[in-house]
Amino acid sequence: MPSVPSTYAGVADVVAVLVLLTEFAMLRAPRLRSQVRLYMFQSLVVVALAVDIAAVRHIGDLYGVAVFSFVLKVVLVPAIVMRLIGDSDVDLAGSPVLGVASMVLIALAVSVFGFFAVGSLHVHSATLPAAALAIAGAVVLVAFVLIILRSDTVSQAMGFFSLENGVSVASLVVAAGLPLVVEVAFLFDLLVAVVVFGVIMRVHHGRTRSLSTEELDRLKG
Repeated sequence: MPSVPSTYAGVADVVAVLVLLTEFAMLRAPRLRSQVRLYMFQSLVVVALAVDIAAVRHIGDLYGVAVFSFVLKVVLVPAIVMRLIGDSDVDLAGSPVLGVASMVLIALAVSVFGFFAVGSLHVHSATLPAAALAIAGAVVLVAFVLIILRSDTVSQAMGFFSLENGVSVASLVVAAGLPLVVEVAFLFDLLVAVVVFGVIMRVHHGRTRSLSTEELDRLKG
């Protein structure tokens, strides 16, 4: 079987590392708008990976996926969240459950676990950048840390959306040849999530005049 072109594997690994570093930056970002801008950058590099794979592996459908992803994840989703932040007149992220240093240490621990856990599955093929797949697993776990440890609805939404970027990286390096209808269906799931989170943010802010989830935490039995 033909070997993987070095440029393809290299680009996939670099994109996966950038997505992971952006996830850590979102975890540290004190301002909500900064988190949204970081998500835009993260989504842009995932789109670049889709274009690179489409060109190297001659998968025409991926160009359509890249365009749809750009419109949805780089333009539409950030614009909606920025509008909601502007309407709420709140820009500081909610106080984290733990300090920033503690969150970063936890994120480092789970990212290392995710990297080696995925690597231990020994998923190999002639067209699979194994390092990029392992890093994508780490991205998903760090996104869960952001969702769990941040105490405002915007940070939690950004964590969920960036989790989807980690899954996108994994799907691109493992199964880039999926039919276009399947790829677009995944993106429509993201669009539904955006609508749901948008409603939650607007209703929650309308009732509490805040984006913090501390009031919701008090409802737990």
